[in-house]
Amino acid sequence: MGDPCPPRTARWSAPGSPPHLGGSARGGLGAAERAGSSLEASTLSGDVDVETNGEAPLSLLRRWLGEAERAGVPEPGAVAFVTVGDGGRPSARTVLLKRLDDRALVFTSALWTRKAREIESNPHVALLFHWPTVGRQVHVTGEARVAEREFAVELFSERELSHRLQTLVSRQGEPIADIEPLRARHAHLMRVAEAPPECPPDWGALRVVPEAVEFWSQAPDRLHDRLLYARTARGWSVTRLSP
Repeated sequence: MGDPCPPRTARWSAPGSPPHLGGSARGGLGAAERAGSSLEASTLSGDVDVETNGEAPLSLLRRWLGEAERAGVPEPGAVAFVTVGDGGRPSARTVLLKRLDDRALVFTSALWTRKAREIESNPHVALLFHWPTVGRQVHVTGEARVAEREFAVELFSERELSHRLQTLVSRQGEPIADIEPLRARHAHLMRVAEAPPECPPDWGALRVVPEAVEFWSQAPDRLHDRLLYARTARGWSVTRLSP
């Protein structure tokens, strides 16, 4: 599995951006109104103007993340992260989004893991955010690359002490006979650590630069709204897809 520990602060909210919880132009409900209840209408058509290309896809993703968070979705930054290994065999795990900027989605990973090894040999990845209580999904495909060392150090420094020590104690994904020695060592380090450990050399940050982003919004008649953003030489094209 991916790192289950969230950062101390969600980094996908644009500073000073107002909440966007209103309904669509077709009378849909906002995310907070829909959480925990049956959907009465789709909201995606009102969120994006296909004729003018609306928002850039990562800007819209940032807004949807914020709306999911305000609607009480647990861990809105949790995402299925799919890589491709030998022979074209896919592998998936759930990880947490660490940052989101105008160019890329950012994650962290130990660099010895299957995920990192598969990215090194094949950078093409797929991501899926799924927020069932607000009736939304976002599917991202693109390329993942290991970020510069300085960025990894910055992200590691944001982790709580317990999470930093866990990184030192456990070689994620490697076979073990018993988990109790790891817990004992972690507890010992928590007691004796005088300063937070430095970022290990084999721990890094991953940037996923999207090539396509699909936004999906649930409708009660199952004619769900789907918009596909695809990267072009001139920016982004936007296409509405049949449900």
